[in-house]
Amino acid sequence: MNRLALLILLFPLACGPSAPPPPYVRPADRPLVRPDAPEMKTQAPERYRVRFTTSQGDFTITVTRAWAPLGADRFYNLVRGRFFEEARFFRVIKGFMCQFGIAADPAESALWRNANIPDDPVRQENTRGRVTFATSGPGTRTTQVFINFSNGNARLDKLGFAPFGEVTEGMEVVGKLYSGYGEGAPNGSGPDQERIEALGNPYLDREFPKLDFIRKTEIVE
Repeated sequence: MNRLALLILLFPLACGPSAPPPPYVRPADRPLVRPDAPEMKTQAPERYRVRFTTSQGDFTITVTRAWAPLGADRFYNLVRGRFFEEARFFRVIKGFMCQFGIAADPAESALWRNANIPDDPVRQENTRGRVTFATSGPGTRTTQVFINFSNGNARLDKLGFAPFGEVTEGMEVVGKLYSGYGEGAPNGSGPDQERIEALGNPYLDREFPKLDFIRKTEIVE
């Protein structure tokens, strides 16, 4: 099941070259992050900051657990497990949002595909810089996250998208993330989420080489 950042848009069917890309080679120093591991159940601090080092520079997300506790906990544990490292910003739409959170490694994506967390009540608006888990319907949040580009995204509040944090440093960096591929098919020519999950970074490297990516994440407070 696709993890849709915004429920009003459809997502792509498999397409593209018939020859598969080469398999993903996982770094030896980064073990698979498993959703059933005890360390993935840790409760997050009431407030914490995460520095993202990306191909465009650094930005910092400040998370306030009271905004959306379950989302804040999931994000905290994914960061601690280095889940987001190497992941691409695969859906970047100017004036709307940027989305990430499909693992670089398809084996890791498979582990998390159905690792859903319950919904949080929406306590904050989806305004510019706010960070929110993607969902394809009630109870379907897993690992995909988006950063809002516009105050106009507050319309998403009534659809159940619950912000858990906000970009407090480096929003200008987020604004530089490559957006030239646009929306995914059939509404655009951007990456196919199902193929990202099935093939990982080799698919994106071959067919969407300009995508920006996450080099490192770390909890700094």
